[in-house]
Amino acid sequence: MTAPKKVVLAYSGGLDTSIILKWLQTEYGCEVVTFTADLGQGEELEPARRKAELLGVRPENIFIEDLREEFVRDFVFPMFRANTLYEGQYLLGTSIARPLIAQRLVEIAEATGADAVAHGATGKGNDQVRFELAAYALDPGIRVIAPWREWDLTSRTRLLEFAEAHQIPIARDKRGEAPFSVDANLLHTSSEGKVLENPAEEAPPYVYQRTVDPEAAPDTPEYVEIGFERGDPVAIDGAALSPAALLTRLNELGGRHGIGRLDLVENRFVGMKSRGIYETPGGTVLLAAHRGIESITLDRGAMHLKDELMPRYAELIYNGFWFSPERAMLQAAIDTSQAGVTGTVRLKLYKGQASVVGRRSAGSLYSEAHVTFEDDAGAYDQKDAAGFIRLNALRLKLLAARDRR
Repeated sequence: MTAPKKVVLAYSGGLDTSIILKWLQTEYGCEVVTFTADLGQGEELEPARRKAELLGVRPENIFIEDLREEFVRDFVFPMFRANTLYEGQYLLGTSIARPLIAQRLVEIAEATGADAVAHGATGKGNDQVRFELAAYALDPGIRVIAPWREWDLTSRTRLLEFAEAHQIPIARDKRGEAPFSVDANLLHTSSEGKVLENPAEEAPPYVYQRTVDPEAAPDTPEYVEIGFERGDPVAIDGAALSPAALLTRLNELGGRHGIGRLDLVENRFVGMKSRGIYETPGGTVLLAAHRGIESITLDRGAMHLKDELMPRYAELIYNGFWFSPERAMLQAAIDTSQAGVTGTVRLKLYKGQASVVGRRSAGSLYSEAHVTFEDDAGAYDQKDAAGFIRLNALRLKLLAARDRR
Protein backbone atom coordinates (compact mmCIF):
# COMPACT_ATOMS: atom_id res chain seq x y z
CA MET A 1 0.00 0.00 0.00
CA THR A 2 1.31 3.42 -0.90
CA ALA A 3 2.27 5.78 1.88
CA PRO A 4 -0.25 8.50 2.78
CA LYS A 5 0.70 12.07 1.90
CA LYS A 6 -1.13 13.78 4.75
CA VAL A 7 -2.61 12.25 7.93
CA VAL A 8 -4.96 13.79 10.51
CA LEU A 9 -4.04 12.43 13.93
CA ALA A 10 -6.28 12.40 16.99
CA TYR A 11 -3.71 14.02 19.25
CA SER A 12 -3.85 14.43 23.02
CA GLY A 13 -0.35 15.83 23.50
CA GLY A 14 0.53 12.89 25.73
CA LEU A 15 3.46 10.56 25.30
CA ASP A 16 1.73 7.87 23.24
CA THR A 17 0.19 10.17 20.63
CA SER A 18 3.38 12.24 20.47
CA ILE A 19 5.28 9.06 19.64
CA ILE A 20 2.62 8.23 17.04
CA LEU A 21 3.03 11.70 15.52
CA LYS A 22 6.78 11.22 15.09
CA TRP A 23 6.31 7.60 13.96
CA LEU A 24 3.95 8.72 11.18
CA GLN A 25 6.52 11.27 10.04
CA THR A 26 9.40 8.78 10.06
CA GLU A 27 7.54 5.66 8.90
CA TYR A 28 5.57 7.24 6.07
CA GLY A 29 7.42 10.50 5.47
CA CYS A 30 4.03 12.20 5.47
CA GLU A 31 2.71 15.53 6.63
CA VAL A 32 0.79 15.31 9.92
CA VAL A 33 -2.22 17.38 10.95
CA THR A 34 -3.12 17.19 14.65
CA PHE A 35 -6.61 17.41 16.09
CA THR A 36 -7.14 17.88 19.82
CA ALA A 37 -10.68 18.01 21.17
CA ASP A 38 -11.75 19.67 24.41
CA LEU A 39 -14.57 17.41 25.59
CA GLY A 40 -14.36 18.62 29.16
CA GLN A 41 -11.49 16.39 30.27
CA GLY A 42 -10.31 19.17 32.56
CA GLU A 43 -6.81 19.52 31.10
CA GLU A 44 -5.06 22.54 29.64
CA LEU A 45 -4.85 21.92 25.90
CA GLU A 46 -2.47 24.66 24.78
CA PRO A 47 0.57 22.53 25.74
CA ALA A 48 -0.60 20.12 23.02
CA ARG A 49 -0.20 22.92 20.48
CA ARG A 50 3.32 23.73 21.66
CA LYS A 51 4.32 20.07 21.65
CA ALA A 52 2.95 19.54 18.14
CA GLU A 53 4.93 22.55 16.92
CA LEU A 54 8.03 21.18 18.64
CA LEU A 55 7.55 17.92 16.73
CA GLY A 56 7.48 19.74 13.41
CA VAL A 57 3.76 20.27 12.77
CA ARG A 58 3.04 23.54 11.00
CA PRO A 59 0.82 25.97 12.98
CA GLU A 60 -1.92 25.89 10.32
CA ASN A 61 -2.05 22.08 10.70
CA ILE A 62 -2.80 22.18 14.43
CA PHE A 63 -6.49 22.05 15.32
CA ILE A 64 -7.61 22.50 18.94
CA GLU A 65 -11.37 22.78 19.35
CA ASP A 66 -13.74 23.28 22.25
CA LEU A 67 -16.49 20.73 21.53
CA ARG A 68 -18.06 20.56 24.98
CA GLU A 69 -21.43 22.01 24.00
CA GLU A 70 -21.69 19.90 20.86
CA PHE A 71 -20.63 16.80 22.77
CA VAL A 72 -23.33 17.15 25.41
CA ARG A 73 -26.09 18.51 23.15
CA ASP A 74 -25.71 16.18 20.17
CA PHE A 75 -24.35 13.00 21.75
CA VAL A 76 -24.81 12.80 25.53
CA PHE A 77 -28.36 14.16 25.73
CA PRO A 78 -29.74 12.01 22.86
CA MET A 79 -28.24 8.97 24.59
CA PHE A 80 -29.79 9.90 27.93
CA ARG A 81 -33.25 10.20 26.37
CA ALA A 82 -33.10 6.40 26.17
CA ASN A 83 -31.89 5.97 29.80
CA THR A 84 -28.96 4.15 28.26
CA LEU A 85 -26.95 1.63 30.29
CA TYR A 86 -24.57 -0.96 28.86
CA GLU A 87 -24.90 -4.32 30.62
CA GLY A 88 -27.28 -2.71 33.06
CA GLN A 89 -24.73 -0.40 34.70
CA TYR A 90 -22.32 1.51 32.46
CA LEU A 91 -23.31 5.01 31.32
CA LEU A 92 -21.04 4.79 28.22
CA GLY A 93 -18.91 7.84 28.94
CA THR A 94 -15.99 6.78 26.75
CA SER A 95 -18.11 5.19 24.03
CA ILE A 96 -20.25 8.25 23.36
CA ALA A 97 -17.24 10.55 22.89
CA ARG A 98 -15.64 8.57 20.07
CA PRO A 99 -18.10 9.29 17.24
CA LEU A 100 -17.69 13.05 17.69
CA ILE A 101 -13.89 12.80 17.59
CA ALA A 102 -14.06 10.56 14.52
CA GLN A 103 -16.51 12.96 12.85
CA ARG A 104 -14.15 15.89 13.28
CA LEU A 105 -11.15 13.82 12.11
CA VAL A 106 -12.96 13.09 8.86
CA GLU A 107 -14.14 16.69 8.46
CA ILE A 108 -10.64 18.06 9.06
CA ALA A 109 -9.20 15.53 6.62
CA GLU A 110 -11.57 16.80 3.95
CA ALA A 111 -10.84 20.44 4.76
CA THR A 112 -7.04 19.99 4.69
CA GLY A 113 -6.84 17.57 1.77
CA ALA A 114 -5.57 14.72 3.95
CA ASP A 115 -5.88 11.19 2.58
CA ALA A 116 -5.82 9.37 5.94
CA VAL A 117 -6.69 9.69 9.63
CA ALA A 118 -4.92 8.05 12.57
CA HIS A 119 -5.73 7.23 16.19
CA GLY A 120 -3.87 5.97 19.24
CA ALA A 121 -6.21 3.17 20.27
CA THR A 122 -4.63 -0.22 20.89
CA GLY A 123 -5.49 -3.46 19.13
CA LYS A 124 -7.02 -4.94 22.27
CA GLY A 125 -9.69 -2.37 23.00
CA ASN A 126 -13.03 -1.06 21.84
CA ASP A 127 -11.90 2.40 20.78
CA GLN A 128 -10.16 1.21 17.60
CA VAL A 129 -13.51 -0.21 16.47
CA ARG A 130 -15.44 2.92 17.41
CA PHE A 131 -13.07 5.32 15.66
CA GLU A 132 -12.84 3.28 12.50
CA LEU A 133 -16.49 2.31 12.10
CA ALA A 134 -17.44 5.97 12.50
CA ALA A 135 -14.79 7.12 10.03
CA TYR A 136 -15.85 4.62 7.36
CA ALA A 137 -19.53 5.43 7.88
CA LEU A 138 -18.79 9.11 7.22
CA ASP A 139 -16.24 8.65 4.43
CA PRO A 140 -16.11 5.18 2.86
CA GLY A 141 -12.92 6.07 1.01
CA ILE A 142 -10.93 7.29 4.02
CA ARG A 143 -7.79 5.44 5.07
CA VAL A 144 -7.39 4.76 8.78
CA ILE A 145 -3.96 4.19 10.28
CA ALA A 146 -3.75 2.40 13.66
CA PRO A 147 -0.06 2.43 14.68
CA TRP A 148 -0.55 0.06 17.63
CA ARG A 149 -1.51 -2.62 15.09
CA GLU A 150 1.46 -1.87 12.82
CA TRP A 151 4.60 -0.88 14.72
CA ASP A 152 7.08 -2.94 16.73
CA LEU A 153 7.05 -0.66 19.78
CA THR A 154 5.49 -3.39 21.87
CA SER A 155 6.67 -2.37 25.35
CA ARG A 156 6.92 0.73 27.51
CA THR A 157 10.72 0.46 27.28
CA ARG A 158 10.65 0.50 23.47
CA LEU A 159 8.29 3.48 23.49
CA LEU A 160 10.60 5.44 25.80
CA GLU A 161 13.65 4.53 23.71
CA PHE A 162 11.88 5.79 20.58
CA ALA A 163 10.88 9.00 22.37
CA GLU A 164 14.42 9.67 23.55
CA ALA A 165 15.90 8.87 20.13
CA HIS A 166 13.59 11.47 18.52
CA GLN A 167 13.83 14.05 21.33
CA ILE A 168 10.19 13.73 22.34
CA PRO A 169 9.69 15.27 25.80
CA ILE A 170 8.88 12.65 28.42
CA ALA A 171 7.08 13.65 31.61
CA ARG A 172 8.79 12.36 34.74
CA ASP A 173 5.88 10.18 35.79
CA LYS A 174 5.93 8.48 32.37
CA ARG A 175 9.41 7.05 32.88
CA GLY A 176 8.06 4.47 35.28
CA GLU A 177 5.07 2.19 35.02
CA ALA A 178 1.90 4.24 35.22
CA PRO A 179 -0.41 2.91 37.97
CA PHE A 180 -3.45 2.92 35.65
CA SER A 181 -4.79 4.42 32.43
CA VAL A 182 -7.29 7.29 32.51
CA ASP A 183 -9.75 8.58 29.91
CA ALA A 184 -11.85 11.59 30.83
CA ASN A 185 -14.47 13.91 29.37
CA LEU A 186 -17.34 15.99 30.64
CA LEU A 187 -19.53 12.93 31.19
CA HIS A 188 -17.14 10.65 33.05
CA THR A 189 -13.71 9.47 34.07
CA SER A 190 -12.62 5.94 33.20
CA SER A 191 -9.66 4.18 34.85
CA GLU A 192 -8.31 0.84 33.65
CA GLY A 193 -5.23 -1.37 33.75
CA LYS A 194 -2.25 -1.96 36.04
CA VAL A 195 -3.44 -1.86 39.68
CA LEU A 196 -7.01 -2.47 38.48
CA GLU A 197 -6.40 -5.56 36.38
CA ASN A 198 -7.18 -8.06 39.16
CA PRO A 199 -10.98 -7.92 39.54
CA ALA A 200 -10.76 -9.61 42.94
CA GLU A 201 -8.92 -6.64 44.46
CA GLU A 202 -10.70 -3.48 45.60
CA ALA A 203 -9.64 -0.38 43.71
CA PRO A 204 -7.26 1.86 45.70
CA PRO A 205 -8.83 5.11 46.92
CA TYR A 206 -6.47 7.23 44.81
CA VAL A 207 -8.05 5.89 41.60
CA TYR A 208 -11.14 8.02 42.19
CA GLN A 209 -10.69 11.56 40.91
CA ARG A 210 -14.15 13.13 40.48
CA THR A 211 -16.07 11.91 43.48
CA VAL A 212 -15.47 11.97 47.22
CA ASP A 213 -15.77 8.70 49.09
CA PRO A 214 -19.49 8.33 49.86
CA GLU A 215 -18.56 7.59 53.48
CA ALA A 216 -16.79 10.97 53.66
CA ALA A 217 -19.56 12.86 51.83
CA PRO A 218 -21.54 15.53 53.72
CA ASP A 219 -23.77 14.29 56.52
CA THR A 220 -26.49 16.68 55.40
CA PRO A 221 -28.40 15.88 52.20
CA GLU A 222 -28.63 18.42 49.39
CA TYR A 223 -31.70 18.93 47.23
CA VAL A 224 -31.66 19.91 43.57
CA GLU A 225 -34.39 20.50 40.98
CA ILE A 226 -33.82 19.70 37.31
CA GLY A 227 -36.13 21.09 34.64
CA PHE A 228 -36.78 19.13 31.44
CA GLU A 229 -38.14 20.04 28.02
CA ARG A 230 -38.93 17.26 25.53
CA GLY A 231 -36.69 14.83 27.40
CA ASP A 232 -33.61 17.04 27.74
CA PRO A 233 -32.51 18.85 30.92
CA VAL A 234 -32.57 22.62 30.52
CA ALA A 235 -32.39 24.12 34.01
CA ILE A 236 -31.10 23.53 37.53
CA ASP A 237 -33.00 25.07 40.43
CA GLY A 238 -34.89 27.26 37.98
CA ALA A 239 -31.80 28.68 36.26
CA ALA A 240 -31.54 27.92 32.54
CA LEU A 241 -28.15 26.50 31.54
CA SER A 242 -26.49 25.40 28.32
CA PRO A 243 -25.98 21.63 27.92
CA ALA A 244 -22.29 21.69 28.89
CA ALA A 245 -22.82 24.12 31.77
CA LEU A 246 -25.70 22.01 33.09
CA LEU A 247 -23.68 18.78 33.06
CA THR A 248 -20.73 20.60 34.65
CA ARG A 249 -22.98 21.76 37.48
CA LEU A 250 -24.41 18.27 37.99
CA ASN A 251 -20.86 16.89 38.11
CA GLU A 252 -20.06 19.31 40.91
CA LEU A 253 -23.17 18.36 42.87
CA GLY A 254 -22.84 14.63 42.33
CA GLY A 255 -19.10 14.54 42.97
CA ARG A 256 -19.50 16.39 46.27
CA HIS A 257 -21.89 13.69 47.49
CA GLY A 258 -19.93 10.68 46.23
CA ILE A 259 -22.47 9.84 43.53
CA GLY A 260 -21.69 7.93 40.35
CA ARG A 261 -18.94 5.43 41.22
CA LEU A 262 -18.94 2.10 39.39
CA ASP A 263 -16.55 -0.85 39.55
CA LEU A 264 -17.43 -2.96 36.50
CA VAL A 265 -16.17 -6.04 34.69
CA GLU A 266 -17.58 -5.60 31.19
CA ASN A 267 -17.58 -7.52 27.93
CA ARG A 268 -15.53 -5.76 25.27
CA PHE A 269 -16.68 -5.97 21.66
CA VAL A 270 -13.39 -7.64 20.69
CA GLY A 271 -14.24 -10.60 22.93
CA MET A 272 -12.37 -10.21 26.22
CA LYS A 273 -13.58 -9.04 29.61
CA SER A 274 -12.05 -5.95 31.19
CA ARG A 275 -12.34 -4.26 34.55
CA GLY A 276 -12.90 -0.52 34.72
CA ILE A 277 -13.54 2.07 37.41
CA TYR A 278 -15.99 4.69 36.21
CA GLU A 279 -17.04 7.96 37.79
CA THR A 280 -20.13 9.57 36.27
CA PRO A 281 -21.50 11.90 38.97
CA GLY A 282 -23.58 14.27 36.84
CA GLY A 283 -24.76 11.51 34.53
CA THR A 284 -25.94 9.37 37.43
CA VAL A 285 -27.99 12.26 38.81
CA LEU A 286 -29.34 12.99 35.33
CA LEU A 287 -30.37 9.38 34.73
CA ALA A 288 -32.37 9.30 37.97
CA ALA A 289 -33.99 12.63 37.14
CA HIS A 290 -34.91 11.62 33.60
CA ARG A 291 -36.54 8.42 34.74
CA GLY A 292 -38.35 10.48 37.35
CA ILE A 293 -39.92 12.87 34.85
CA GLU A 294 -40.75 10.00 32.49
CA SER A 295 -42.58 8.22 35.31
CA ILE A 296 -45.36 10.82 35.24
CA THR A 297 -45.29 11.92 31.59
CA LEU A 298 -44.69 8.76 29.56
CA ASP A 299 -47.40 6.24 28.74
CA ARG A 300 -46.87 2.73 30.06
CA GLY A 301 -46.66 1.17 26.60
CA ALA A 302 -44.10 3.69 25.39
CA MET A 303 -42.07 3.40 28.59
CA HIS A 304 -41.94 -0.39 28.50
CA LEU A 305 -41.06 -0.46 24.81
CA LYS A 306 -38.23 2.03 25.45
CA ASP A 307 -36.91 -0.23 28.19
CA GLU A 308 -36.94 -3.16 25.78
CA LEU A 309 -35.11 -1.20 23.07
CA MET A 310 -32.54 0.34 25.40
CA PRO A 311 -30.12 -2.63 25.74
CA ARG A 312 -29.89 -2.92 21.96
CA TYR A 313 -29.37 0.84 21.64
CA ALA A 314 -26.68 0.74 24.36
CA GLU A 315 -24.88 -2.12 22.63
CA LEU A 316 -24.83 -0.23 19.34
CA ILE A 317 -23.17 2.77 21.00
CA TYR A 318 -20.73 0.61 22.96
CA ASN A 319 -19.71 -1.32 19.84
CA GLY A 320 -19.18 1.80 17.73
CA PHE A 321 -22.30 1.90 15.56
CA TRP A 322 -23.42 5.46 16.36
CA PHE A 323 -23.58 6.33 12.66
CA SER A 324 -25.42 3.15 11.68
CA PRO A 325 -28.95 3.16 10.23
CA GLU A 326 -30.25 0.97 13.06
CA ARG A 327 -29.04 3.45 15.70
CA ALA A 328 -30.72 6.26 13.77
CA MET A 329 -33.95 4.26 13.60
CA LEU A 330 -33.91 3.62 17.34
CA GLN A 331 -33.07 7.27 18.01
CA ALA A 332 -36.09 8.37 16.00
CA ALA A 333 -38.38 6.14 18.07
CA ILE A 334 -36.81 7.31 21.33
CA ASP A 335 -37.05 10.98 20.37
CA THR A 336 -40.71 10.58 19.39
CA SER A 337 -41.42 9.24 22.87
CA GLN A 338 -39.96 12.39 24.45
CA ALA A 339 -42.44 14.89 22.99
CA GLY A 340 -44.33 15.21 26.27
CA VAL A 341 -41.44 14.60 28.68
CA THR A 342 -41.44 18.11 30.12
CA GLY A 343 -41.49 19.13 33.76
CA THR A 344 -39.39 19.32 36.91
CA VAL A 345 -37.84 16.65 39.13
CA ARG A 346 -36.58 17.17 42.68
CA LEU A 347 -33.78 14.95 43.90
CA LYS A 348 -32.09 14.30 47.22
CA LEU A 349 -28.31 13.85 47.02
CA TYR A 350 -26.83 11.98 49.97
CA LYS A 351 -23.94 9.59 50.61
CA GLY A 352 -23.55 8.23 47.09
CA GLN A 353 -27.24 8.19 46.21
CA ALA A 354 -29.40 10.39 43.98
CA SER A 355 -33.02 9.76 44.97
CA VAL A 356 -36.06 11.24 43.26
CA VAL A 357 -38.29 12.78 45.92
CA GLY A 358 -40.67 14.84 43.79
CA ARG A 359 -41.82 15.33 40.22
CA ARG A 360 -44.33 17.62 38.53
CA SER A 361 -45.44 18.37 34.98
CA ALA A 362 -48.25 20.23 33.24
CA GLY A 363 -48.55 17.13 31.06
CA SER A 364 -48.58 14.62 33.88
CA LEU A 365 -50.52 11.38 33.35
CA TYR A 366 -50.69 10.77 37.08
CA SER A 367 -54.29 10.96 38.34
CA GLU A 368 -54.68 11.22 42.08
CA ALA A 369 -58.44 10.83 41.62
CA HIS A 370 -57.90 7.32 40.23
CA VAL A 371 -55.30 6.01 42.68
CA THR A 372 -56.54 7.50 45.96
CA PHE A 373 -57.34 5.17 48.85
CA GLU A 374 -60.11 7.57 49.82
CA ASP A 375 -63.46 8.02 48.04
CA ASP A 376 -62.68 8.45 44.32
CA ALA A 377 -66.13 9.95 43.56
CA GLY A 378 -66.74 7.49 40.77
CA ALA A 379 -63.49 8.06 38.90
CA TYR A 380 -62.84 4.32 38.86
CA ASP A 381 -65.31 1.45 39.14
CA GLN A 382 -63.54 -1.35 40.98
CA LYS A 383 -66.09 -3.87 39.69
CA ASP A 384 -64.57 -3.46 36.20
CA ALA A 385 -61.46 -5.26 37.44
CA ALA A 386 -63.33 -8.56 37.78
CA GLY A 387 -63.96 -8.89 34.03
CA PHE A 388 -60.45 -7.67 33.26
CA ILE A 389 -58.99 -10.40 35.45
CA ARG A 390 -61.28 -13.10 34.03
CA LEU A 391 -60.27 -12.31 30.45
CA ASN A 392 -56.57 -12.30 31.29
CA ALA A 393 -56.93 -15.50 33.29
CA LEU A 394 -58.76 -17.39 30.52
CA ARG A 395 -55.69 -18.76 28.74
CA LEU A 396 -54.08 -19.64 32.06
CA LYS A 397 -57.17 -21.60 33.12
CA LEU A 398 -57.27 -23.44 29.78
CA LEU A 399 -53.59 -24.36 30.13
CA ALA A 400 -54.05 -25.54 33.70
CA ALA A 401 -57.12 -27.62 32.73
CA ARG A 402 -55.20 -29.30 29.92
CA ASP A 403 -52.20 -30.07 32.14
CA ARG A 404 -54.47 -31.69 34.78
CA ARG A 405 -55.94 -34.08 32.26
